[in-house]
Amino acid sequence: MSTADSQSPFRSRGFIVAAIVVGAIVLAAIVVLVTSLLGGGDNNADPTPAPTTSMSADPGSADPSVCGLEGFEETNSLTTAPGNEWELVGTVAAPTDAKGTGPGTIDDGFRSCYAHTAEGALFAAVNYVALASDSRNVPRLPELVEPGPGRDAALAAGGSGGSSSTRLQVAGFKINSYSAEEAVVDIAWNVTSSGSALVSMPVVLHWVDGDWKIVLDDNGQPPFAASPLENLGGYIPWAGV
Repeated sequence: MSTADSQSPFRSRGFIVAAIVVGAIVLAAIVVLVTSLLGGGDNNADPTPAPTTSMSADPGSADPSVCGLEGFEETNSLTTAPGNEWELVGTVAAPTDAKGTGPGTIDDGFRSCYAHTAEGALFAAVNYVALASDSRNVPRLPELVEPGPGRDAALAAGGSGGSSSTRLQVAGFKINSYSAEEAVVDIAWNVTSSGSALVSMPVVLHWVDGDWKIVLDDNGQPPFAASPLENLGGYIPWAGV
């Protein structure tokens, strides 16, 4: 091992193993729910919007996009399904609009940099789960998680990553709340490996260092658990397959 490798925590085996834990957090939450659904449960759950987190950043002086994307909005304007292209990432069809919403950067398959808009937050959340479905991308996924106690806790948990037979695709979405600093995006997933069960997974994102970052609570978990759905009532239908 070179001196540079030994000094970089991002190249250590311990970091890579812990990174797998962070990378699979959202996907694993859905897998747990799907497992419970097989034994029955409440199919009428309605996820509650996350309480917004107070942040000191002034929207007028917010960090510009790290890759130069021009989109910016302080309030949600996403009321219909985006007219985007889709690309298969791992086992998930992921939204793509390279010159508009993002991802503005694709580095050897690893996708990042999204517009500072509600649509950008939506694309970031879906692409995160898509990346987590491919083990080749997982070691870099901590880059897409907001630095802080949540990411630290997930990394400290260690453990080992494993593949899952669960397969899912986006079915719809709704924006629970949006500001220039924080977005709460509720994604409806069609779990194709479990009889096309519908699952809701709210994802919280913060605008940090010029991009949307996934937020974990202080225990290293998503702020909200996945919930079963009977149908797409209340969601905007949106799918790549």
